[in-house]
Amino acid sequence: MNPVTYYHEHADKYQNEVKRLGRQIATLSILRLLVFIVSGFGVYLFFNALQIMVPLLIVGVILFLYLLSKYTDLKRQRSFHKKLIQINTDEIDIANGNFHDRDSGLQFQDPKHFYSLDIDLFGRGSFFQFVNRTTIKEGTAKLAHALKANDILDITSRQEAIKELNKKPQWRQYYSATSNLVAVETPAKQIIHWLKTHNSFLPKGMAWLPQVFSITSILIVVLTYFGVITHQAFIGYWLLIGLGISGIYLKKINVLASNTDKVRDTFRQYAQLLDLIENETFTSELLVRKQKEIQAGDKKASAIFKTFSKYLDALDNRNNLIGAVFGNGLFLIDLKNSYQIEQWISQYGDKVADWFEVVSFFDAYNALGNYAYNHPDFVYPELVENGPTIKAQSLGHPLLDNKKRVDSDLYIDNKAFFIVTGANMAGKSTFLRTVSLHIVMANMGLPICAKSSQYNPIKLITSMRTSDSLTDDSSYFFSELTRLKYIVDAIQEDSYFIVLDEILKGTNSTDKAIGSRKFVEKLVASQATGIIATHDLSLCEIEQKLPAVKNYYFDAEIIKDELHFDYKLKQGVCQNMNASFLLKKMEIV
Repeated sequence: MNPVTYYHEHADKYQNEVKRLGRQIATLSILRLLVFIVSGFGVYLFFNALQIMVPLLIVGVILFLYLLSKYTDLKRQRSFHKKLIQINTDEIDIANGNFHDRDSGLQFQDPKHFYSLDIDLFGRGSFFQFVNRTTIKEGTAKLAHALKANDILDITSRQEAIKELNKKPQWRQYYSATSNLVAVETPAKQIIHWLKTHNSFLPKGMAWLPQVFSITSILIVVLTYFGVITHQAFIGYWLLIGLGISGIYLKKINVLASNTDKVRDTFRQYAQLLDLIENETFTSELLVRKQKEIQAGDKKASAIFKTFSKYLDALDNRNNLIGAVFGNGLFLIDLKNSYQIEQWISQYGDKVADWFEVVSFFDAYNALGNYAYNHPDFVYPELVENGPTIKAQSLGHPLLDNKKRVDSDLYIDNKAFFIVTGANMAGKSTFLRTVSLHIVMANMGLPICAKSSQYNPIKLITSMRTSDSLTDDSSYFFSELTRLKYIVDAIQEDSYFIVLDEILKGTNSTDKAIGSRKFVEKLVASQATGIIATHDLSLCEIEQKLPAVKNYYFDAEIIKDELHFDYKLKQGVCQNMNASFLLKKMEIV
């Protein structure tokens, strides 16, 4: 099924479900009101007939609570389906090119990274902005890390994981909708730090003291009721003893309650997401391995998180003044709940970071699976060890409209270096970013925008955008030299595919030509693989001296006093430049 068709159908399906749930909610609201009125009227009518009034009141309360529970459950289901509607309508908007208001990921851009600044990976209209569907901060960070990882190991396992998630659109949407239902304020990193640094303050005796004290309290109340204890003030003295015991740890319990109040929503959200992961069937090696990481012996992480959520909710109930007084005075309830929380932290606190990581992993890979689902015409590169670095048919930029996009075939062998020339706006820079994204996406395990591709995995390094820095007191030219030095040092340590765009722009043309030539010769001598785009045609002369160097170009033609581009990569040297023509055409000169 076409992805957009799927989204339209499911948006309509969930919209109808929301309407149906809305009608049920309205019906339950009326029934609750009727039960309340009938019960109230019955109590009034049979107030003096306890044999009738009490059963009637009990039945009314039970029925009211049942209807309230159903009402709450239906409201949750309606909220869930509203999120599903939003997910599908968002996908339709993004497919129509309306995604520039989404998170641009600029916080992840790093000028010192191998390539993140140069290839529109982050920022408005970036690949990150287009692909990101993460719902939690940690998942967003993991997606950004995957884009910047430059990792050429285990590509096949990543491909298989993305292929499998591609085939699970409903599960992916349920995961995202479930995550969106809970608003989380405290980041996982802060929670993990708290769990690791928390020092238990309650002694082991608290495992039995609240139970013994509670049983004693119940016994005192019963004995007083039946007259065995005649001094009724004894209950008050016992209450004060309980409050005194609780008061010994009051300050530390208040601190614990303050911390737990900040994490309750996070654990509730993660418990639901872990439950979805545990109950899904996966077959790809990477997803199965991640699924196994959330097992703790014979217990599931989701059940462990749910138990902890109950402990946190129980401690939160201390905010009720009457409940706090009698709960602590007669049952030491704060001590009981605090001890349970501390025991949970002691037993599972060191595992939480791993379980959180699994949730954020699936959050990030959901986005990658969603991207693959949205592009059924894209292909997964065939990974080869001894073949060409890239042999792609009809390679295009994944963010360009496929109706307007012009694709090119690319064959670049290992240790080959391309010099690409062309007129302004002819497509050189777009081509460089297309090749760069092919490498980044292929390394991540994503399908790429091509009809076919053979790919010998390689890391990417680029120099396409540099700027001066007033903060670092560095000129544009110095910044560019620093970047080129960074590349030279990097290729001494590992193999990289190098992408350069018009280097040494900060000096005069003669100096630039000489410097560019020497730099390319050094890269070729280092057996580097890559592409450089330039307006300097003299650089193309290197092809005659070095067999590894090949010249390619993008052409421009002036037809009937109009500039025309075909955006096709061709072998050879560009002969048609357009700067003078454009200056005259725009009446600048």
